[in-house]
Amino acid sequence: MEKLQQYQQIIRDVIAEEAHPYCHSNDVETAMIFDTEHDRYQLTYIGWEAQQRIFNVILHLDIKDGKIWIQYNGTETAIAKVLTDKGVPASDIVLGFHSPFKRQFSGYALA
Repeated sequence: MEKLQQYQQIIRDVIAEEAHPYCHSNDVETAMIFDTEHDRYQLTYIGWEAQQRIFNVILHLDIKDGKIWIQYNGTETAIAKVLTDKGVPASDIVLGFHSPFKRQFSGYALA
């Protein structure tokens, strides 16, 4: 259980570090979503820019079977590197946005 709680905190920290105000409209909220019951975590922009609806997922991470899955990374930051810098072993990081075939070349976990 300690590892799970550690990974949950690391993910919350990473998302908080990546959470920047939306710079094109004051009517768009930067939302950090932490679902610790299902271990799903997102950073999103939600709101309106003039007459345009804004709903963008910026970052999505899950914890599954004791590993952190990077499901989507819309930032310019190498999130997997950030996670390893924070103490998560590469063997506990899955690049979920890559196909299972491509993951074998990543240096991170396959699944």
